[in-house]
Amino acid sequence: MTAFHFCFDLNLHGWIHQEFLRDPFWTVQRTCIVTLFLFCAGLGQAAAAEAGLGWPRFWRRWRLVAGCALLVTLGSWWMFPRSFIYWGVLHGLAAMLVIARLTAGAGRWLWWLGALAVVSPVVAKTVIAGSAWEPAFNAAPLNVLGWVTRKPVTEDYVPLLPWLGVVWWGLAAGQWLLRHRLTWLAGAAPAPLAWLGRHSLPWYMLHQPVLLGLLAAAGVLLR
Repeated sequence: MTAFHFCFDLNLHGWIHQEFLRDPFWTVQRTCIVTLFLFCAGLGQAAAAEAGLGWPRFWRRWRLVAGCALLVTLGSWWMFPRSFIYWGVLHGLAAMLVIARLTAGAGRWLWWLGALAVVSPVVAKTVIAGSAWEPAFNAAPLNVLGWVTRKPVTEDYVPLLPWLGVVWWGLAAGQWLLRHRLTWLAGAAPAPLAWLGRHSLPWYMLHQPVLLGLLAAAGVLLR
């Protein structure tokens, strides 16, 4: 993610010239990064449910995610007023965490729910395209569902569907591992990865301002 954003920032400053929104080299990377991020979020919810962590602790963490999502909106509005982020990965994650928590007891049905969530935008696009409902589903606030026929103009867009399906699959996989392959999750991660895992949200929030600041300073020094 950090490497991807660094390349994006280089492109933003004009040091490289890439089509981040169209070139499959970049769009596939983004899809893989978001998939891994949300799948791990589902795994984390499985571990939290297994450990018996209650709603008070859940809401404390959730408020951090939601607050950071608001900061992303404000920061992106300052940088990109015409394409600011109103429903990016943290906005989507905040909603998906609540849904995952409420459905954690669905067991093996989580696999089927995930599959339905993943395929639903394709089905919905076929049904909605050309209908009277198309403008409504393509505009906010309904476009946060993901049943759109065109991507909204925004710097980051992670709608509930299909991405909720990835969280559900992560939750289902985590529950299966905890019950049948607990040894696969045993042992400590390498120290750098463990540190990043414990501080994933601060890293997510701070790495872009740091990278943008460094590139801006480099641009001034190299003039």
